[in-house]
Amino acid sequence: MLGMVAGSALQLQQAQLWPWWAYAVLALVALLLGVAPRRWYQTPWWGCALLGVALAWGWAGWRASSFQAQAMPAALEGRDVRVVGVIDSMPQTVERGLRMPFRIEQAHLPGHAATGAQLPPLVTLTWYGALPEQRLAAGQRWSWTVRLKAPHGARNPLGLDWELWLWTQGIQATGYVRDSSGDAAPQWLAQTWHAPVAQWRGHLHQAMQAPESASARMRDAWGVVQALVTGAQSSIGKADWQLFRDTGTAHLVSISGLHITMFSWMAMAVVNVLWRRWARACLWCPAPVAASWAGLVLAAAYAVFSGWGIPAQRTLGMLCIVVVLRVQGRAWPWPYVWLVVLTAVVLAEPWALLQAGFWLSFVAVAVLFAAQPSVVSGSASRGRSYGLRLVREQAVVGFALAPLTLLLFGQVSVVGFVANLWAIPWVTLVITPLAMLGAVWSPLWQAAAWCVSAMVWCLEHMAAWPMAVAYFAQAPWWVELAGVLGCLWMVLPWPWRWRVLGVPWLLPMLWWQPALPPVGQFDVLALDVGQGSAALVRTAQHSLLFDTGPRWGEAANAGERTVLPLLRAWGVQLDRMVVSHADSDHAGGAAAIAQAQSQVQWLGAGGQPCWAGQHWQWDGVHFEFLHPVFDGQKPAPLSRNASSCVLQVRSASGKKALFTGDIEAAQESLLLRTGVLGPAEVVLVPHHGSLTSSSWAWVQAVRPQFAIVQSGYRNRFGHPAAAVVQRYAAVGSHVVESPTCGAAYWHSGRPDLLQCERAIRRRYWQHIDSALRTADYTETN
Repeated sequence: MLGMVAGSALQLQQAQLWPWWAYAVLALVALLLGVAPRRWYQTPWWGCALLGVALAWGWAGWRASSFQAQAMPAALEGRDVRVVGVIDSMPQTVERGLRMPFRIEQAHLPGHAATGAQLPPLVTLTWYGALPEQRLAAGQRWSWTVRLKAPHGARNPLGLDWELWLWTQGIQATGYVRDSSGDAAPQWLAQTWHAPVAQWRGHLHQAMQAPESASARMRDAWGVVQALVTGAQSSIGKADWQLFRDTGTAHLVSISGLHITMFSWMAMAVVNVLWRRWARACLWCPAPVAASWAGLVLAAAYAVFSGWGIPAQRTLGMLCIVVVLRVQGRAWPWPYVWLVVLTAVVLAEPWALLQAGFWLSFVAVAVLFAAQPSVVSGSASRGRSYGLRLVREQAVVGFALAPLTLLLFGQVSVVGFVANLWAIPWVTLVITPLAMLGAVWSPLWQAAAWCVSAMVWCLEHMAAWPMAVAYFAQAPWWVELAGVLGCLWMVLPWPWRWRVLGVPWLLPMLWWQPALPPVGQFDVLALDVGQGSAALVRTAQHSLLFDTGPRWGEAANAGERTVLPLLRAWGVQLDRMVVSHADSDHAGGAAAIAQAQSQVQWLGAGGQPCWAGQHWQWDGVHFEFLHPVFDGQKPAPLSRNASSCVLQVRSASGKKALFTGDIEAAQESLLLRTGVLGPAEVVLVPHHGSLTSSSWAWVQAVRPQFAIVQSGYRNRFGHPAAAVVQRYAAVGSHVVESPTCGAAYWHSGRPDLLQCERAIRRRYWQHIDSALRTADYTETN
């Protein structure tokens, strides 16, 4: 079984998939060798492990190849397509609309109804604006015009892999419903029986709406209750999610193994009491057996109803094995039960190995079982209170999972231990039962919301404690793995003289710091933030952020989603932040970054003005603003783009990087006349490669080795313009576009090398268009 898990894990490391038949042959050969008659007790363990590796590798690869064969055709991206299909699951609320998985049944291009269009079977659509009269719900069949594109997310070091998440959901295209005057109107066709569980969840979710007179706090509390009952995690507000993460209680407000287990125990207790009152039923089946099967069936129903997440699968699998063994009067050691369920989950969903919930769920259960004392006297057991046992178990799990939490999320909640001591019984014994019983008597939902509000109030006060959350630079996986093993060693029920041997394994994780440029050198990371700009510059002891990425809405910006997680993962405390100008695609994340890193000095739009000639030196690296140019003390009236700060960074050896904002041809001409420009190794292309910038004279003057274009995939502006790309190519520049490169890393000490995040950590589920297939900047000389 360990071989099967290892085979699945190894297959996930492939950058490109083999042909489907190669995986099929590998799996078939392994299966035939596995079932061939032989004396298994004479088969070496490593032979069985290799067969398991080959079988799981072939199985996972064949599934991936079959799925990838249904990918979104590049020729249909960005085109209007008329589709007929069914809403596959409960729509989720997003800013300015609803997002829903949509299963396509028919598709054709407008004006070509006789010719079908080949689209992926499952896509994600967003409906913007006012809802139709029929609203939008699971099981509805609609005909509407959509515009789709292949799944494409930002790729940054240690960042969220959006394309992997869509892959695990079976989604191969994203898009939106077209409802403009020139398009055929959306047409509701019927309410089907498709996705009956999702329909039930939707009806229950709709019934669980907060009263119109409820305060903002109570509305947020109702969202938590909705999430506990229906598994709709989007019902929880962003601020509440952050609070739960900071206090280490996020696992309590999502459908976890704790909730499934508690629901099963409740069901068993109720069925056991009722069954014993029925004498004839007890003669047919003993009450404990009937209660066990009833609890398992009802737990399975709750797991399916709540979304069938990885923790629910793990819990249900272990419950199933325990019930079957109990009915047969048998028992297995806990490692067998744990490993059987882990293998089953991985074979059913190999990509679960890349999900945080998988590791947190299985490791937590393993720690609880492994850390139990091997021998406990009866009197000691009877004298030990539930409270002391809860304290011990929470301390063990919290300590053992701390390195894993740091690896997965880049932070550790210092107050999590204390918070969970009272939050676990409060959520488990009070809030969750009230939320579940509300399906029978709805006033109980209001009581559950009051209890959630009280819990949030307490957690807010705990989150305000000094050092409530600790952030550490994220070390390589092998350092974090050593920390995990060290913590696991220290919680095992051994004498303390043996436990302390785990301490040295923790120290590299706590002391790790990413490598920094030497004195006189600097490095640049041009982040992938979509249609916007953000770049990090580091010297030996200082760091500067140039632009902060776009703002996508009132509650979403690149500062919170992309820049801050990277800064925390790299252990960066900014010294200065330059916002080139006030456009939202450059300044969108500035406020969030300034709030999170209060020590930063803010220059440019929103902060201290920048002007030509302003300069400073950090660790032997020279920084100088080249624009805007002031006429004496009075700045000339300029538009936002024309007022962009332009920053030049020069190493001690003379290697340069130029950060340009959104200057246009007129400002480029002004800089050329001042004579401050010269060749630069790296240039962030002005205005994302717009035709209004990068004039021929400018391109000839700067002649960059690498011209980095920060733009969004299939953006509506057409950036970068083909003519601009040709100009840079004409002077020998390598044009690096963020949609095909991801984050771009360059070091002044290795000026001929630029590394692309998509090329360094390429995986087969990531979207790769034709440009990236023919370009590799990992070793450009």
